[in-house]
Amino acid sequence: MNPSHHPFGRRVGVHLGRPIWEGMRTADGEYVFDRIARCDADGHWPLDQLREGEILLEPGLIYRRRG
Repeated sequence: MNPSHHPFGRRVGVHLGRPIWEGMRTADGEYVFDRIARCDADGHWPLDQLREGEILLEPGLIYRRRG
């Protein structure tokens, strides 16, 4: 995990062997888990699937800004 991302809340699932946390704190604020990103044929997560106020964390987890 990137040291600038800190999980909080309960574990709400697992994706590709990594835990999905209810929320994530970053230098920009707090985010809550929203959905799993779709992956392209090359194994990348296209950023065009993000909406305003969302971040994408490995392995393809999308969190939206809290509040």
